[in-house]
Amino acid sequence: MIARTREELAEARSRAEGTLAFVPTMGALHEGHRSLIRQARGLADAVAVSIFVNPLQFGPGEDFDRYPRTFETDIEACEAEGVDVVFAPGREVMYPDEPQVTIRSGPMGEVVEGATRPGHFDGMLTVVLKLLNLVRPDVAIFGEKDAQQLAMIRRMVADLNVPVRIVGGATVREPDGLALSSRNRYLSAAERRTALALSRALRAGADAVPAGPDAVLAAAGTVLDKAVSADPPLALDYVVLVDPSTFIPVTPSYTGPAVLAVAGRVGSTHLIDNMSLHFGKER
Repeated sequence: MIARTREELAEARSRAEGTLAFVPTMGALHEGHRSLIRQARGLADAVAVSIFVNPLQFGPGEDFDRYPRTFETDIEACEAEGVDVVFAPGREVMYPDEPQVTIRSGPMGEVVEGATRPGHFDGMLTVVLKLLNLVRPDVAIFGEKDAQQLAMIRRMVADLNVPVRIVGGATVREPDGLALSSRNRYLSAAERRTALALSRALRAGADAVPAGPDAVLAAAGTVLDKAVSADPPLALDYVVLVDPSTFIPVTPSYTGPAVLAVAGRVGSTHLIDNMSLHFGKER
């Protein structure tokens, strides 16, 4: 069933028997989204997917107007994956009036990706909370490729006592290592070759884990420096090694789990990627 209004969603939700798993998306579905839907199917009796390009999380000059919108093929993908309910609201449904009360992402939303995209996480958390309130799922699944987003959603759910379980889904990659993203379709062949530096930098950093955090950043940075000088070049936004629960940079003597995160632009396309690492003995 496709629900476009709050009333249609409420009706569909009332018909769903048992537990409900929810996969929020902005559409332009690819294999990464489909893997989250399949994961959702294993976690609940019914699955809901939302398709909504949220204007609140796009800043001035970002790609809201040209963000890919492929509704018909998205619905075909949902049908193929056995989705029970697709919630596809228009802007007038999600924001019938200019919102006056929104979520503030706090200090975690102002670092790393938040430092390069001010206000992005405020808009993301606001729409996620609205969707969780409307869909009322038992569990919601978000991709681990957006590691900071996932960490912030978990924090919001904990801080605001939202009655839902948040689950991460593993990053899905192309055979050449590029993390799947709806924005990959913007890349030319030459830009794609440059973009591969992101995943190569992560692998180089992972290989340096035994030598410690500073060595990880140095190894990743060496790969990225070459991409910055490539044709076309990578415009590097950041490469950081952070605590996964706070996104604060780790110290040179740090032990425990960490996230190596990288982001940059190739041409006009903004790309992010990350890898989970662990320093010291695994428990």
